Amino acid sequence: MPDAPARHRRRGTRLSTGAAVASTAAALVAGLLAWPGAGKADAAPTDFAHPGVTVSRGQLDLAREKVTAGAQPWKSAYDQMMGSKYASLSRAPKPRAVVECGSYSDPNHGCTDEREDAIAAYTTALAWYLTRDERYAKKSIELMDAWSGTIKDHTNSNAPLQTGWAGSSWPRAAEIIKHTYTGSWANSGRFATMLRTVYLPEVINGSKSNGNWELSMMEAAVGISVFLEDKASYDKAMATFRTRTAAYVYLASDGPLPKTVPKQNLDTREKIVKYWQGQGTFTTGLTQETCRDFTHTGYGLSAISHIAETSRIQGQDLYGTDVGERLRQGLGFQAKYELGEAPPASLCEGTIKRGLGPVTEIGYNALAGRLGHPMGNTQKLTERNRPAGSNNLFVAWETLTHADNPR
Repeated sequence: MPDAPARHRRRGTRLSTGAAVASTAAALVAGLLAWPGAGKADAAPTDFAHPGVTVSRGQLDLAREKVTAGAQPWKSAYDQMMGSKYASLSRAPKPRAVVECGSYSDPNHGCTDEREDAIAAYTTALAWYLTRDERYAKKSIELMDAWSGTIKDHTNSNAPLQTGWAGSSWPRAAEIIKHTYTGSWANSGRFATMLRTVYLPEVINGSKSNGNWELSMMEAAVGISVFLEDKASYDKAMATFRTRTAAYVYLASDGPLPKTVPKQNLDTREKIVKYWQGQGTFTTGLTQETCRDFTHTGYGLSAISHIAETSRIQGQDLYGTDVGERLRQGLGFQAKYELGEAPPASLCEGTIKRGLGPVTEIGYNALAGRLGHPMGNTQKLTERNRPAGSNNLFVAWETLTHADNPR
């Protein structure tokens, strides 16, 4: 079974045509109008906490304590990070004025370089904090300065997603450096301008594409808003995030059909089923992309966990809301099949594409560790995958920063 309380342990229902006609109107009204946060935004904090994007100072301190003591799994996670290409002090940044990314990064004109330089900036920022070796802080700054002094735009069909991925990693790095490194970062203002003028406009208005796009874009928008202390953008991004999360992970309490995002005009059952990759049976924990593949589903679930964690650090704990329940059920549902259980014929016609990625650590720590929710499948998968590395897009080193971390 997925990680579900008794009230959610019913099977999804395949609607007959007659039943669908009878229930569609009410379900669509629920999807279009009754999404969490409808009519209001999640207010930005009065004072932003720093560092406060995905990982807090307290969490960094605990990770440093564990690594210094040689405790596991943190020491092995640290060794993995330090042995990666992203921690290399000889890394040369490869900035471009225009990053052009087509579908599946074809063409790939700077796409991989940008994402990996952003991950490297975050990696070396972490390395600085954990080691207090100033060379790593300077390397992180070098990477951020190279891009902030060069990039002007993202183009082609994958520009919004590319901006979301790279834009999720940059503020994580910048938060650590700006708020913990006492040395000079002369170009921090230029870096802030880059985030405000190149990245934020590309992501803040969201996307009508698959859910992982908009969730990743909102992760970038939330992180950038924290770094810039931009309350209006934070509020807007959080409201979009709440809407999209409700439309990405299905709960039985949603009714016979999943919730929808109003701007997508999914106003019939047929349109909704098509958007959910042809899946007509809806079961708690199913995501909008489960029947596409688990890799893209992992991108969406990871972005949900990152935003929820940032929100918690900023004083609004979403883990106790429907956001946390959807994340818990989404992780548990996917984990069960990622661990090897065969899917029923009612799920993706009996065929799934595994490959969830290193995305469970933050959600598992928050929901099982802090809140005590049972998450057996997610626990097994999380422990099997430790130490969790990087997906080379926007996820990196989450065993190191969030494993068994109550802070």
